[in-house]
Amino acid sequence: MLIVQLAVLFSFLAAGEFIVWLTGIPVPSSIIGMLLLTAALHFRLLDIRRVSGVAGFLVDNLGFFFVPAGVALLGYFDLIGEQWAAIVGASVISTFIVIDVTGWAHQTLRRRLARRGRRRHIS
Repeated sequence: MLIVQLAVLFSFLAAGEFIVWLTGIPVPSSIIGMLLLTAALHFRLLDIRRVSGVAGFLVDNLGFFFVPAGVALLGYFDLIGEQWAAIVGASVISTFIVIDVTGWAHQTLRRRLARRGRRRHIS
């Protein structure tokens, strides 16, 4: 059963690869495939049970997929040592920007949904 679920996930990855090849857009094919999978699940073109087993396995073992990237960093310790201040500064600044934009988007969405809810009750 997991093989079939894995095939479903890989088919969305292949569809994303095909779209990138066809259009030449500068977006990773895995992102396009994930968007297609999300759309298929949202519009109920795909039942979640078709992918839940393998998706659960992949999420449970997510940390394992970061090992190669962590090991690859070992080869760049000299560069990291030279640029540590810029790396830390960029990380701190970008963290605050992400928090700010996320908070702003959340508040904007809540206000819009609250207004929409009041209109429904008035009508």
